[in-house]
Formats: sequence, C-alpha cells, structure tokens
Amino acid sequence: MDLKAVSTKITEPTKSALGTINAALDSMAPTFAPIAARWDAEADRRAKLRTPENLKALMDAQKAHNSARSTAATARSQRSAARKASKNPLSAGRRAARTADKAARSHRDNAKAALKTARKSYPTTLKARAIQAHAVHAAPGAGISVFAWDQAGPWPVAGSLALIVANAAALAIGRRQPRVEVEDGLSVEERQLVERLDPTYWVQHAAERGLSGTVTTPATVGAAGIECDVRLDGEWNVGKLRKSMDAVRALLGARTELPMMIGPGSRGGWGVIRLRTRSAAPGGIIVWQPGAGLGIDMTTGEDVNVPLGHRVLVAGMSGSGKSTASRPLLAEASEGPTNVLVIIDLKKVEGRLWDHRARVAHTPVDVVELVLELVEELNERLDVLPKGQATLVPTAERPRITVVVDEGAEVMSSCRKVEVVTGYTDKGKPVVEKRDALEGLDTIARMGRAACIDLWWMTQSPTYGDGVPRQIAKQLGLRIGLAVESPTEARVVFGESAQEKGWKADELPMPGVAMVRDGKRKPEPVKVRYMDDDAVVRLPDQPIWHREESPAGTAGASVPAPLRLVKDTPDYVIAPPQETPAAAIPAQPTNRDKVRAAVATGAKTAADVALVTGINKGSVSKALKSLVDAGEVLRSEDGALSVPTQAGEVSA
Repeated sequence: MDLKAVSTKITEPTKSALGTINAALDSMAPTFAPIAARWDAEADRRAKLRTPENLKALMDAQKAHNSARSTAATARSQRSAARKASKNPLSAGRRAARTADKAARSHRDNAKAALKTARKSYPTTLKARAIQAHAVHAAPGAGISVFAWDQAGPWPVAGSLALIVANAAALAIGRRQPRVEVEDGLSVEERQLVERLDPTYWVQHAAERGLSGTVTTPATVGAAGIECDVRLDGEWNVGKLRKSMDAVRALLGARTELPMMIGPGSRGGWGVIRLRTRSAAPGGIIVWQPGAGLGIDMTTGEDVNVPLGHRVLVAGMSGSGKSTASRPLLAEASEGPTNVLVIIDLKKVEGRLWDHRARVAHTPVDVVELVLELVEELNERLDVLPKGQATLVPTAERPRITVVVDEGAEVMSSCRKVEVVTGYTDKGKPVVEKRDALEGLDTIARMGRAACIDLWWMTQSPTYGDGVPRQIAKQLGLRIGLAVESPTEARVVFGESAQEKGWKADELPMPGVAMVRDGKRKPEPVKVRYMDDDAVVRLPDQPIWHREESPAGTAGASVPAPLRLVKDTPDYVIAPPQETPAAAIPAQPTNRDKVRAAVATGAKTAADVALVTGINKGSVSKALKSLVDAGEVLRSEDGALSVPTQAGEVSA
C-alpha cells in the first residue's frame, strides 16, 4: 500500500475542515472585536496606573485608614465608658468623649475616601477582578442569586466555569487577526486601502478616529476603483458619515488628492464608500473625432453625450479645460442644415476660431443688436407655433439656434447699459438709447426652448451676481461642472443640496475632468475629449445665421382690392371684391433692396444710407454686411461703399 497516497487522502479532508473552521472564525471576528477592544483598552488603562508611586500611595492610604479605624474604635469605647460613669449628659467627661468620638469618626471617613481614591489610582488588574467576580458567584452562601445558581448543588461552580470559558473564547475570537485576502493585480495603494477597509481592521481602529458604531464589509475592486458598504449603527447616518470624511481618510491613510465619495447604500442604515483609484476611461488625452460625444465615463467606460435642445451651464475655473471641453458640443451644435451656432465672446479669442461656421459678436454693441435680433426671431417663431405643439420642429428655414455666452462675467459687466444708435433725426443726428443685453438673454433662457433657441452659459466665475445671473441660472437645467475653486462655487453649479450627494466639483482633478448633471446621471467623473484649435479651424464652413428681414412696411400683409361703385342699379351698391392676381401686385422693396439702391445713388457710408433710407443703423449694418458678403456692394480700404457695374467696374 502507498503510504503517501493514504496520507494525502487523510490530510486533504482535514485541511478542508480546518479551512472551514478558520473561515467561520474569521467571519465571527468582527462581531467580537468590539468586546476584545474594550477589554484590552480597560486592561491597558489599569496597567498604566499600576505604577510604584501609586502603589506607595495606596499602601500609605491603607495604613492611614487602619489607624483611623483603630482610633475611631477607641474613641467609641471611651464614649461608652463615659456614659456609664456619669448620668449627666452635660458633664465634662461625657462632652470630651463625645467630641473625641465625633472627630475620630470624621477622620475615619476621610481616610476611607482617601483609600478609595488610592485604589482607583492603583486598580486591581482586570484579570484579577474577573476572577473575583466569578469567585463570588461560585462561593456558597455569598448571597448572590444570579440565575438562581446558589439554590442547587453544583450549578454555581459549573455556571461560573461556563462564563469563564465563554469570556475567554470571545476575547480569543475578537483578538483574532485574520489574513485579508487581497486579489492579485492591485497597486500598493489599493492593497493598503483594501486591508484597512476590511472589517477586522476597521472595527479595531474606528474608535480612535471617532467612528465607533460603523462597521465595514469586505471591499470590492472594480473598473473605477474600490467600493465598500458600511453598516451605520446607533446615531450614525449617511450625512454624519459624510461630515466625518476627514476621519475616514485618516483611518484609511488615503491621499488627500484621492477622490472619495460617501453616499447612501442599497438599503436603510447602510452607506457606501467609493475610492476612485482607477479610471475606466483610457489613459492620457482622448482626442476628439468627428461625431464623438463629450467624453468617457471614468466609472463605467461608457460614452457620455449631451444632446441638443437643453439649456446648459458650463463652469470651470481658469485652466480646468472649460473651452476645450465645450468644443465637441459646439461642433455638434453647428453641424447640419437644421443647426446654427451663435457665439457671444467679448474676449475675442474662442469666437474667432468658430467664425467660419458661427455668427460671433465681439463688442457690447454687437451683443445688444444680436440679442435684439434673437428676441425678434423668438417672438416670430412663437407666433407661428402650431396650436397644440409644445416646441418648434427645426427645419432648414427655421433651424435650431444655440446661443453660447462664452464668458458670462464679461457679459454681465459690459452689456448692461450699452449705447446703441436706434435711428436718426430729420437733421441727420443719431438717436442713441441705452440697451441691456441681459434682459434679452433672460427672455431667451425662459422662452427659447419652445422656439428651438437654446442658451448655453459658460463662466469661470460660477457665483451669483458675478458670473451667473440668478434668474438665468434657474432656467439652465443641464449642468456641466469642471474643477472649481470652492464648495460655494460647486453649490452654484450643481445646487445647494447636490454637494452632500457627491456633486463636488471643487474636488475634481484638472484639467479635462467634469461632472454632468442632467437628472439621470450619478456624480461620476467624465474625462472629456480634447479638441485643439487646429481641429476647430479645420471644420468645414457652415452658413452663418442672420435673421431674414420681412419686406419693409408690409410684413407679409395682403394688399386689399379697391372698392368700386356700380351706377346701373337703382341704389349705390358695393361690388364684391375681386382678387388681384399676385403677379399684378408690385413687390415691396426690402431693407436690403433699399440699402443697395442708396449705395448705387451715391451713399458712401452707413450713416449716409441710414439718412437716405430712414432705416435704423443696426438694420443698415446687417444689410450692408449681407450685401458685401454677396459681392453686391463693395467696401474700399477707407470704408467707402460702392456697387459694381455690369462691366466689372465700380460705379462712382
């Protein structure tokens, strides 16, 4: 017979059984760990107090107490003798004995109190105290009736022994240090965090950080990092655990820069700790490609898109990547025949990259005129919106207009009281009025969705009254937040109560990491795609939006037929109106036609054109720009206007 084979058959079941027992003991360790921790803490406290100095003080207190007891006994005997010697309670002997007895009893009480204090300063060891307690239970006639053990034979001794064994087992299991199984492939930092999140370590050290009453479960490691459930006992709740985030970070020894989120668990009385040690997004820069979305979810690795049709707030401090992060969205908003882009950029940097496929306003006057034009377009669209239809369907004739305010703080400071020429007097003097662009932007934010005119507000100063108007902010339902400087700014971006739920834009790394709150997403970081300046310039040209002017003075109204009188009848009657053929109705000249005609007749400047035609300067400027772009009007280097002749020459 092969003895080695027999040994293997015998040892394998034994190892399996031992493994099962060890696993069971490991699972029980967190339950008994608090008991062992309290026992060890009390034992350590007592051991530290048992110093030679405290022992000497205890011995002196015991000696003083014994002496005081002896003196008190002597004084009591003398007082009894004085009572027997004299029947007079006011005699000198009885008074002296009574005074001495009273003083001796007071001295005895003081010595007893001093002995009690000395015993606390030099306490009995915890082990000795436990033996004394069990001895009291086991001693017959001790007067202790716990569990009625003293009323029948051997029960006191057996019960005491059972308690000793139970206490010893509880301490042994609670002190057990099970080995935390850490999966392969973890970094050194992740190994440390997983080991410290294990309940065996957490329970033993939680009290040191003020986290007593919280118990973790074994952590799991996923594509985004480490996640661990936490049971919240007693007065603990998720909000209180969030406020103790610094204590949790200290207990784990986690880096200050390591993103951490504490949120509600899957059931009541539980929370969850998430440590972003990994990213499901690709490493390095994610270069934008045509048709790609905003970025990649760093937790799930899924593509994150922001569909058109939303009013959007984009916020991030300088250097966070706000401009490059928004470029994929601007590219989509200016793509196709039913989408047009309008950019308000007073810094004159980002807008210049898009002027081949977006209408850009660079000056306060341009901003005011553009906003007025957009409000007119909005009102006209709402007037033609079919009954029962909530939003206009974008078409090539009426495309979706995305209005982007590139830096809100600049618009708020520069476009409130802008002097705009609204016309000219009979003597040619310009009529100047002060206009506020924010009023029109507020109207677009409130009413633009139904008309397919969407406002996107971008700022690096997300504070009310500085970078974001409060009334406009209420209408911006979709929020994109990159790294901001403070929790106050994070609350402006994502809402007052959102930060408690994990929307902490002030803790995001920079640049190129954002959070998107659209009512569906969780506060998971998104690594945004990078689109450089050259990629924007290489985008194909798109038609630039301008509001089409209605025929001047007609606004599309029909021309009524004249009334005629018929004399062949006894009484005058009005003949029924006859329809005039459309070809017979002369076409009314548009502002564009009037401006071109004025230039052809010798008007050299926009002011001359406005004076001749009576059209306001803003409309003249728009018409001239359209005519110059079309080649119907020429502008010389000195700004003089002219029209080309049929032979290719310029008219005088």
